[in-house]
Amino acid sequence: MFIYLSKKIAIPNNTRLKCISWNTDQGWIACGGENGLLKVLRLEGSSSRELKGKGAQGAGQPGNLSLNQTLEGHNGAVLCVTWNDAFSKLTTSDESGLIIVWMLHKGMWFEEMINNRNKSVVRDMKWTSNGEKICITYEDGAVIVGSVDGNRLWGKEIGLTLSLVEWSPDGRLILFCTAQGECHIYDGNGNAVSKVPLYCNEGYVGTSRIVGVEWYDGIEGFAEPNCPVLSICLDNGRMQLMRYESDDNAICIDTGIKPCKCKWNMNGTILAVAGYQLGSGGGGETRELWMVQFYNYNGEHLRTLRVPGNGISGISWEGNGLRLALAVDSFVYFANVRPDYRWGYFCNTLVYAFNRPDRSEHCVMFWDTKNNDKYPKYVRKLVAIQAFGDFCVLATKGENPGEYILILCNAIGSPVDSKYIEVEPKYLTITHYHVIAASDDVVYVWQFRTSFSKVLSTDINGVKRRDVREKIFHIDDSNPSQGDHSPENFKLPDSASSDPVSAICATESVLMVGRASGVVQRYNLPHLTPEGQHVLRCRPHILALNCNLTKMSVIDINGVLSFFDLTVKAGVGGTQGEHLAFERKDAWDMRWADDNPELFAMMEKTRMYIFRGLDPEEPVTSSAYLCSFHDLEITAVFLDDIMQQPDQPDTEFMIMYETRSLRDTRDLLKTTSMDDAYAFVDNNSHPRLWRILAEHALEGLDFAMADKAFVRCADYQGIQFVKHLQKLDDKAKQRAEVAVYFKRFDEAEQLYHKMDRPDLAIDMRMRLGDWFKVEKLIRESSGDDSQLNNALNKIGQYYSDRHKWAKAAQYYTQARNSEMLIECFYALEDFVSLGRLMDALPDGSPLLISVGEKFQSVGLCNEGVAAFLKAGDTKKAIDCCVLLNQWDQGVTLAQQHNFPQIEALLAKYANHLLEKQKYLDAIELYRKANHHTEAAKLLTDLAQKSAAQKVHPLRVKKLYTLAALEIDKFKKRTLEMNPLDAASTMMNGATATRQPGATMANTAAQTLAGLMTLEAASMGDVKGIDSAWRGAEAYHFWLLAHRQLYAGNVDLAMRTALHLRDYEDILDPLEIYSFLGLAAFYNRFFLQCSKAFIKLESMPNTPTDKRQAYADLAMSIFLKNAPSDPRALRETREKKAVGSGKNPAMDALLEDLVGSREQVCVASGKIIRDANHIRCKTCKHPMITSEVRNRTTCPLCHAPLPPPGDKARGGQGMGSSGGGGMPPQYDMPSPDRMMMTMGGSRGGNMGMQHGMGMGMQQYGGMPPQYEDDDEGMPY
Repeated sequence: MFIYLSKKIAIPNNTRLKCISWNTDQGWIACGGENGLLKVLRLEGSSSRELKGKGAQGAGQPGNLSLNQTLEGHNGAVLCVTWNDAFSKLTTSDESGLIIVWMLHKGMWFEEMINNRNKSVVRDMKWTSNGEKICITYEDGAVIVGSVDGNRLWGKEIGLTLSLVEWSPDGRLILFCTAQGECHIYDGNGNAVSKVPLYCNEGYVGTSRIVGVEWYDGIEGFAEPNCPVLSICLDNGRMQLMRYESDDNAICIDTGIKPCKCKWNMNGTILAVAGYQLGSGGGGETRELWMVQFYNYNGEHLRTLRVPGNGISGISWEGNGLRLALAVDSFVYFANVRPDYRWGYFCNTLVYAFNRPDRSEHCVMFWDTKNNDKYPKYVRKLVAIQAFGDFCVLATKGENPGEYILILCNAIGSPVDSKYIEVEPKYLTITHYHVIAASDDVVYVWQFRTSFSKVLSTDINGVKRRDVREKIFHIDDSNPSQGDHSPENFKLPDSASSDPVSAICATESVLMVGRASGVVQRYNLPHLTPEGQHVLRCRPHILALNCNLTKMSVIDINGVLSFFDLTVKAGVGGTQGEHLAFERKDAWDMRWADDNPELFAMMEKTRMYIFRGLDPEEPVTSSAYLCSFHDLEITAVFLDDIMQQPDQPDTEFMIMYETRSLRDTRDLLKTTSMDDAYAFVDNNSHPRLWRILAEHALEGLDFAMADKAFVRCADYQGIQFVKHLQKLDDKAKQRAEVAVYFKRFDEAEQLYHKMDRPDLAIDMRMRLGDWFKVEKLIRESSGDDSQLNNALNKIGQYYSDRHKWAKAAQYYTQARNSEMLIECFYALEDFVSLGRLMDALPDGSPLLISVGEKFQSVGLCNEGVAAFLKAGDTKKAIDCCVLLNQWDQGVTLAQQHNFPQIEALLAKYANHLLEKQKYLDAIELYRKANHHTEAAKLLTDLAQKSAAQKVHPLRVKKLYTLAALEIDKFKKRTLEMNPLDAASTMMNGATATRQPGATMANTAAQTLAGLMTLEAASMGDVKGIDSAWRGAEAYHFWLLAHRQLYAGNVDLAMRTALHLRDYEDILDPLEIYSFLGLAAFYNRFFLQCSKAFIKLESMPNTPTDKRQAYADLAMSIFLKNAPSDPRALRETREKKAVGSGKNPAMDALLEDLVGSREQVCVASGKIIRDANHIRCKTCKHPMITSEVRNRTTCPLCHAPLPPPGDKARGGQGMGSSGGGGMPPQYDMPSPDRMMMTMGGSRGGNMGMQHGMGMGMQQYGGMPPQYEDDDEGMPY
């Protein structure tokens, strides 16, 4: 930082000041003094709200007084003034104890409240940070806490001689300082808590008192997490900085002066301590030398400001921290502060750091000043920022003690590279290829790598070694280029150097290290070979090298700018160079021009000077920070203004200054001849001036002068352009070309139109890429269609690049660009338009492949197949069906186009699913591919496995029903297939349909072939083909019998159970006869019950203990009941054997053929005796009409039935003949819906207790898993 006195205001009548306070929000300055003096002052542009609009004046420029009001009300000396910023109130007190609260009304201050205790003098007053409460301390130990509206909250006599008071930031604690040098802690209600330990005063002999206690409230955020915020200063020069009131790790400082006041700035980063030292005056007398010392939050000394006068009675910071007000004798001094912001400028990007009150990290803003783009990044424990070329480097503290991180970033804040180091980066600089960090005695050099960095060293093998890219050395090392200086092998010194580092600077080839003694050590880069030493007459604080390494600028710790000539050869003592006598005081920034070694700019107080050599130009009033000096233009930034609102930087805070030669050249070109201007530029030669001269000559079509100027500035493109212009014979065309050169394209277009050359205007716009203008010009001039199409395509590309697909589609449509239209419709998800485009494309177009792939990617199989087929790529169409799981369509296409490979692919995929035990997925795959027999076999196998695992019978019935429906589909398609396809039916399962125009003979041959194929399929696997409906019947009657038994209808339950004897090959005979014996017992058909027991005892698989249990139970029953039935039933009579008995399914088929098998109602289990019944069109099973009642679905297969009252429900209309037909919606139940319920059916064990006694106990109530009504089974 840099600080200097900028303004002084005298108090009338030489009245000595006693106190001063600056309102941080509105900029009011209150100062009190002897004889009741109380003034309120205000400077123009002193408030933070007015700083933004000052433009070139800058944030630190002091203005004139805009208010000077004397407040009357005090008679004695005003000792204390304090502001309530939140409520715009001023509280003052004098030596008689009178307290006055002042309020603002219409721009003037008036009394609001008065209080006088008349017992003691007020020593201090402080408001809380929110302005709600005030604490007033009297010398006699009385304390009063009041509210902002004047009410007294509490008062207390604490019995101490008080001198100072301070609130904690949250208002919960109060610190009271006594005249004896103690600091006591009380809570917000006046209860004593503890004492603040004064570690800084340990070992001091004698009395001391506290002269300052300041607790930063944290409203503006913190410099870093857990940083010191509480300062306590004693009159013996000792001071301590604490993180909280009981911090036992306080930072102790010996200021070396006799302090009288201390004050934090607005963000808690700088602490000002005012006091004096005893020095020798004229005549050998000692006198007090008053000064203000500045420390950062870590206790490091920053600056010392000497103040004239005989005593400082008060200090106060401005609200933005850029000025400090000092009450000195009968004057008010103002000191301007130039803070050391963490910032840098590179690639038109300003990077700066600031604190947010709500975040513990630093916010680092990367602001593109050209495009006004902002990229905020959050960095923990930021230490420093430096920028140069294409990168900036951020130095931060690591998580471990003594660890630091260097982060290399690009212009948008993205990290490019990083390094962990153990050197504290007190001094940091960056070049195109190196980052140099230095502590007090160690220098670290890092040659970073980027994608386009160049290696300066010619030692290729050495460059690849780590020790070349990364070196570290001690400042006292005589030759860092020799030996191993890698960070891994370097050991930090045990003791600090007696001559520490004070400044560093570097270019691509030279590193300068300045030391506190004034010695500057020079090393070459990247090898770090020592090149000599330069001796300065001061301690360097800022070093900088000009562009050709002939001079070095030096700003010392006192702000004196001087220069060192590096070209002077070594003299006595081996030192090189000469420190020039030129000096400028109060300098706080300077910047060399990067293209002229004699030009530089410097900031001196609130003025900017531009020097050519050592001759200054007229100063410019400014407080901006210098960013760059290039092409006779200085880029500067008002960082003070930006930091007022760092989230929203404004481009008005970036300013450009021109050198006098640049301004004079422009003036000469306006007022004098070209020859005079040429002579002036020749005397002040610079490429920028020659370019200005060349451009002015081009405007006047003076090609000779333009050519000479372009040659002097080495602009090869400009020379070629002049030659091109000289070849043109038309002045108007030359003027148009010059307008294009200066980017005045509209003017050039008008000139071309005046020449009646629209083709040149079109060509110009095409070279510029302004395709909207190109389209307009072509339409106006009826230009070439190919050019128009090209323009339309370019406009479409413009919109598509910005993802404005609808706009792009409009222009692509006009340009008939089908390829890009496909992309637009796909991005818009407008597949209807994409389908129309597909129809419009010719057959075989390669674009159809792209259309098909687009349809395929979104799951539109039919459209994708159509596109592939139209393109002539049948294989891609089949692959589309396979990928989208449309196997039926894929198989059909494969058969039509003779692609047998799909069958192998289908089988392979099915086997994969079966290996993963995804049986239902495999079944669904076969169903979609119309391989009904394979699906039926899998369903049958799954039903048998489910039955063996004793899962819920309802699930088993569903599986058998689905298998039967698949078999029916197979039979139907087999009967309808072409005779030529009959041979391949059993091979691939896919069939063709009957041709509509077939003759009677062909139909007969087709039907015969279908019957033969069906017979072959049945003979190949009779069980898999014919047993599905029997399995469904078996489990249907099994469930029906249980429902009837639990409903109390034991007669029907027994009749249904008697039918189960026909399904011993499907159901467990033990369960069948156990249930039959139970139902017959309850129905008192003891003959049937006896037969059931006989069957159970005679089964070979019945265990011995079970067989004995059956015998004992039968004995207990039939000793009481004779084995006879009360009546004869058709269900109980013995059946005649029709077949061999070895194949029950074949026996049932033969029984149907001979007509001896009785039909059983699937709704009730009764035998059908008359014609009053209906038959399901799907499963072909009959049911008695009266038993159907209001059912809407078939009890067995759950296919829809005709509604009640329909003729089809009234008798034989739906009989075995199938006459009359069924509406299509009743033909078949939905297997898909049945498949969806497979996974959700409940499991369970349907087996009965094999012991009859246990069975009777169990059948007292229906178990929950059997209570599902088969009629309501969800398919």
